[in-house]
Amino acid sequence: MARSGPGTKKRWFFRGLSAAAAAAFAVVAYVYLTLPDVRVLAATNPTSTAFMKLREAEAKRDSRQLRHLHQWVRYTRISKNLQRAVLVAEDSRFFEHEGVDLEEIRKSIEINMEKGAAIRGASTITQQLAKNLYLSPSRNPLRKLRELIIARRLEAALPKARILEIYLNVIEWGDGIWGAEAAARQYFGVSASNLSREQAALLAGAIINPRVLNPGRPTRRLVARQRIILGRMGGVEPPAPVPVPAPADGVTPPPTEELPPSPDEIPFTPVPAPAEEVQQ
Repeated sequence: MARSGPGTKKRWFFRGLSAAAAAAFAVVAYVYLTLPDVRVLAATNPTSTAFMKLREAEAKRDSRQLRHLHQWVRYTRISKNLQRAVLVAEDSRFFEHEGVDLEEIRKSIEINMEKGAAIRGASTITQQLAKNLYLSPSRNPLRKLRELIIARRLEAALPKARILEIYLNVIEWGDGIWGAEAAARQYFGVSASNLSREQAALLAGAIINPRVLNPGRPTRRLVARQRIILGRMGGVEPPAPVPVPAPADGVTPPPTEELPPSPDEIPFTPVPAPAEEVQQ
């Protein structure tokens, strides 16, 4: 029986390496080709998100009724206090990256390896928007890869102000509460344009776990986050509004004027504080 020599083993090694590279390329190509076209967001406001649909599916599975409080408001109708607070709380390097913050990823990996667990995340506002609009909270590596690519696409297609506008209008801020306008009215009885620094810092501090942390009835943990955010807000300037480009034929542009809803549309009924906090 012929014995395999070093040359044979090397050939098999390179064949295996080539097969692995081909498989990896096929996976990346599939992910890339099945990604959504984010360019439409330049001229249209999303009316629903993957996270909204996920919560609806969860409610249906559990046979419970789910409220849906959501009203889109344009960027200039969102308090600069909230814009600053969210940048401080979620993405202090928002202006320094193109969707993915490699420096924060490096720090996250170092801290998590040191602690031996996933203690610190590194998702930018753009990555969070990609996940909320199109994906899920899953930790699947392919889901994460899609998130990274979509985030880069969002940054290439949209100005920073538009990314922040969409983010503030669609993120989850409690059970059935979506976006800054609904959250401001639900928790504080004011419009998003009239949020104070203190209210804005509470809302921003709750984003880390919006279904547990209640800005209307803040826990000591949330108050502590509020103080940190307030202390850092002064050094942050939100992106300036940019003109909305003319939409393509058949595309509805974002509204140029928003009217506040009547009190009956979004009633002010504070959400009960949860019994305990569980960070996602």
